[in-house]
Amino acid sequence: MSVTTNTNEEKKKPPLNGRRALPSDNSNDEENEVPEMEAFGLIPRGFNPKDYLRVVDIHMFKEPHEINKQQHHTDKYYSPKLIVRRGQAFQIQIDFNRPYNPETDQFWLEYLIGRYPQQNKGTYIPIPLSNVLKPGKWGAKITRKENNSVRLSIMSSATCIIGKFRLYVAVWTPFGILRTQRNSALDTYILFNPWCQEDAVYLDDEKEREEYVLNDVGIVFHGNIEDIKLRSWSYGQFEENILDACLFLMDKAELELSGRGNPIKICRVASAVINSRDDNGVIAGSWDNTYAYGVAPSAWTGSVDILLEYYSSKQPVRYGQCWVFAGVFNTFLRCLGIPARLITNYSSAHDNNANLQLDIFLDDEGKVDTKLTKDSIWNYHCWNEAWMTRPDLPVGFGGWQVVDGTPQETSDGMYRCGPASVQAIKHGHVCFQFDAPFVYAEVNSDIVYLRREKNGTQVIEKIDTNHIGQLIVTKQVGNDGMMEITEEYKFQEGSKEERLALETAVMYGVKKQTAQDTTYQPQTDVDMDFQVQKAVLGSDFKVTITFRNRSRNYYTATTYLSGNIVFYTGVAKKEFKKHSFSAKLEPSSSSSFDVAVQSSEYVNDFLDQACFHFFVTAQINETGKILATQKATVLDIPALRIKTQGEMVADKEMSVIVEFTNPLKQTLENVTVRLEGPGVLRTMKKLF
Repeated sequence: MSVTTNTNEEKKKPPLNGRRALPSDNSNDEENEVPEMEAFGLIPRGFNPKDYLRVVDIHMFKEPHEINKQQHHTDKYYSPKLIVRRGQAFQIQIDFNRPYNPETDQFWLEYLIGRYPQQNKGTYIPIPLSNVLKPGKWGAKITRKENNSVRLSIMSSATCIIGKFRLYVAVWTPFGILRTQRNSALDTYILFNPWCQEDAVYLDDEKEREEYVLNDVGIVFHGNIEDIKLRSWSYGQFEENILDACLFLMDKAELELSGRGNPIKICRVASAVINSRDDNGVIAGSWDNTYAYGVAPSAWTGSVDILLEYYSSKQPVRYGQCWVFAGVFNTFLRCLGIPARLITNYSSAHDNNANLQLDIFLDDEGKVDTKLTKDSIWNYHCWNEAWMTRPDLPVGFGGWQVVDGTPQETSDGMYRCGPASVQAIKHGHVCFQFDAPFVYAEVNSDIVYLRREKNGTQVIEKIDTNHIGQLIVTKQVGNDGMMEITEEYKFQEGSKEERLALETAVMYGVKKQTAQDTTYQPQTDVDMDFQVQKAVLGSDFKVTITFRNRSRNYYTATTYLSGNIVFYTGVAKKEFKKHSFSAKLEPSSSSSFDVAVQSSEYVNDFLDQACFHFFVTAQINETGKILATQKATVLDIPALRIKTQGEMVADKEMSVIVEFTNPLKQTLENVTVRLEGPGVLRTMKKLF
């Protein structure tokens, strides 16, 4: 008999690994078996466990209206289990088979997580009773005894692992330890606690905590700097199964359980697992306007559908672009209790070689050479900020950290970005981990227009130092307005401090090309700019080019306008407008020229975000010098108007009317409407 049990035991054992006694413990889902009777030695014949103190029932006070979820701000989670935040006391009650006698009876609690619980890893936590609870340290004390029941107040550690713990009550007898049976109803989720001063994510402002942790809807700013658009996004971090889906992401990323109390580690691995590149993560990105076998990025209304689909299928969900990655990342962070907000940077540089300069190459005629131009300017780019202390950096770099789940460049061999301290980026201290030089370039690069001469030398025609990172915004606290936070990332353009931060960044290894291998003598006495008329998708509009000749000379300028339909990432899909003309520039005066754009020229190649990008280049014939400028513009997409009919009462049916006006000269086919309301209804889709 003993032989067969032995082989069974051996089958269960994990494969041996010469480097560590136990395999790595990186799944919150797996469990070990805990013996109900752990004998100290041989058990005498007459031993009857029923003679000793026995647990009859355990009350977790886990309903949304009860004390634990109320005090821990977890009453909104749609979950039948107990959810508490670390470093703060919670209450449970144990009913025994007889009154508890502290003189003769001894019991304690055990919290376990993962497959191989170990005390030194924080995955096995025995909690003996004590008379005093120390703040931020594990402990339990009896607050009330009544008949056969005791009421306990339990304090968790402020650095405790985040995840789902299993609870056992252990009773000491002279012959061994008696434990309660495995009962999943007692499982306790422990989350980050921004209300607790000892927690690494502590945030001291109550209104900010309500916004950045508890608000389950938000606003994404998009469009472009001249024409800011907004879309609402439902984060839904409290919806059914979302907490489990978020914990699964850490299992998927194979983050060791012992590292899950550290928000820096969690953000770093999450920024990789949010995108599907190199780890089969949550969302597959697609920027080419063909979204076969998936949902177009602009059709999503929130994170819940995406996370639940990934949690059940374990396969990347198609498709996302930057605000979708950022929206889902925000849900993940807020769900675990890390304060987070979604950021939009207008005119965001995607600098392929991090030399703080976006090189735009022009050919002989002054047109953009698409083969040579590798860097791109995104109309806008969304990322996230997460709030935490940075004990791994010098004092002063805690607070908001940039994390970005959109796959742009690899970091330590994977597509991920951050956490990078916003404060370090502002002051140019880009030597501090992680990925600060890349983020610094996104908000601070210069645009350099270069022209190749026939003999191969490069001539700099223009340097634009103010175009990138012109405006950085997020949603206001407590309302849907826009809050500008450009000042958090950079000093005033052109100020002494800004130059100093740049020099610091260069000193710490951000590459900045020098102009010695290129010559630069711009035309200084003529200015050129252009304006694009505001227009609704499907209408004609005009582009007005204005020259200001400040000299006493008479000039003529050969002017070239190129209009491109672009993805919001600044990558051109198609040139739809070419127009050149000769402009006569009178001395000391301004002159304007209109170029008309017909809707028929662009409407067939149109992309879902309605972005255009115009380049205007002009060559002054008398001096041979080139003027160049460029900007993006976004057409107005008709707004959706939502009205409700009937009374809005819980558990009663009501109808919602969605109106919008078709601006095109053709009928729309296959129109899908998606409607979502966190806490109210699951996403509805309807085809018209």
